[in-house]
Amino acid sequence: MTETVVETEERTGAVWRSSRTNRRSTRTLRVRTSVVLVTVAVLAVLLVPPFAQLDQQAVDLAAKLRPPSWSHPFGTDDVGRDLLLRCVYGLRVSLLVGVTAAFTATLIGTAVGATAGALGGWADRGLMRIIDTVSSVPHLLLGIFIVALFRPGIWPVVVSVALTHWPSTARIVRAEILSLRSRTYIDAAVSGGASRWRVAVRHLLPAVLPQAALAATLMVPHAMWHESALSFLGLGLPTHTASLGTLIQGARGTLLAGQWWPTLFPGLFLIIPTLAIAGLAGAWRERINPRRRSELML
Repeated sequence: MTETVVETEERTGAVWRSSRTNRRSTRTLRVRTSVVLVTVAVLAVLLVPPFAQLDQQAVDLAAKLRPPSWSHPFGTDDVGRDLLLRCVYGLRVSLLVGVTAAFTATLIGTAVGATAGALGGWADRGLMRIIDTVSSVPHLLLGIFIVALFRPGIWPVVVSVALTHWPSTARIVRAEILSLRSRTYIDAAVSGGASRWRVAVRHLLPAVLPQAALAATLMVPHAMWHESALSFLGLGLPTHTASLGTLIQGARGTLLAGQWWPTLFPGLFLIIPTLAIAGLAGAWRERINPRRRSELML
């Protein structure tokens, strides 16, 4: 009887170790794949435009809507422009908007969340009501309203995305600071005569920076999709600017006519890099907060 129990426990332990090893190898493969995809995207954005021998705005009506070939690996659009070069330029714009907007939104959210958590009282309640008010309006609807106030361009889109995405970071930073305020070393600093400002700058802010950086990384793919949605609706970048959203929007008619490449490749340039960035951010989140591996913050 005892031997049977021991054998069962050994088999159970072996199965558990095997399952844990499989999960670890799957996670490692996902991270490596994400690193490769992000690296390829960044290198393409940095290296292709300077070394390209073609002008991404060059119109060649004799070569319009040509399928993928050696001369045009992604084919051409409805006015004969090379789609590979247009997709690279579109990805560059999307990455610029995504990174800049995520960084700006993180700065705003960190400042608001840190102020609310460190001060408490009426300041915390007032700032939380502002956060709730902004969060209650759909991001895309508020973004459309903000962009409509300016001429089409990159910076209105950056402002739109930043002003609609900071509340999530503010909530994260506030919750982290409220948790830190109950720590022993914070009580010791306050008892030693340190002011609230000194405690916030020397102890609270450095402790929440990893969470804020993670929130910024997770926000990049969301910001890229937001920019593409606004450009698809014709409210983001000018139609002549190579953006993934404008490329997809301009290819709707060709898709109905049977030309699939003007829609497929810009869509892949949008989906694959954003999933890769989200994969890296998810792996980072698992390392700094392993108890919440099953949640997705997108």
